[in-house]
Amino acid sequence: METLRYPWERLETEYWGLNGDNGTVTKVNIHTSAGLDAFVDHLDGGTPIILADMGAGAGQVAADWFDSMHEDVAATGVSFTAVGVVTPDPASVESLLAWASRLQDRVHYVVVENATSALADFTYWKLTEQALRFREIFSPEVLQMEFRLAELENPIRQHGVQLGQVADRKVRVDELKRASLVMRAQSYRRRLFAEFDRAREAFLP
Repeated sequence: METLRYPWERLETEYWGLNGDNGTVTKVNIHTSAGLDAFVDHLDGGTPIILADMGAGAGQVAADWFDSMHEDVAATGVSFTAVGVVTPDPASVESLLAWASRLQDRVHYVVVENATSALADFTYWKLTEQALRFREIFSPEVLQMEFRLAELENPIRQHGVQLGQVADRKVRVDELKRASLVMRAQSYRRRLFAEFDRAREAFLP
């Protein structure tokens, strides 16, 4: 039997969508002058962890709010962790570095190496001077997310289901009920959770 060890599974955690299109998670209207102040109110209410998904269009608003509110929020004992995803595409690395240049040492960093192909090459992320300096200065926690077979990944995306639903046999899509794909999903999830376990200190209060 597979043991699931998700780092925050026993904590009260809120999942927020800042781009208005995240299913059943809490949605925040960031396009108001005090929209992101809701973070402070929920934390003050006892929620120990908030995971916020920053979608397209949320970056500038969130960055401006962070610049104006970080010092006072941090003074209450709240810490921030920025999670960035890099792929073999240099643009993803440049985006991460641009964010880091603004956030600096006001946050902890977690970087996910998302392999978008079976032989993903992260040379730009690992060897370019600016990326090396980023890792030297900020010591980010680096997680690996392995490439997922198209036979599994494509129908998951097409039918809008989650990897965990396939692993737990909770999907109605016939092609995702195949034993081999269920086993693949369980294997991917187990290794991904192991990566989260390594970085638990970056996420847990």
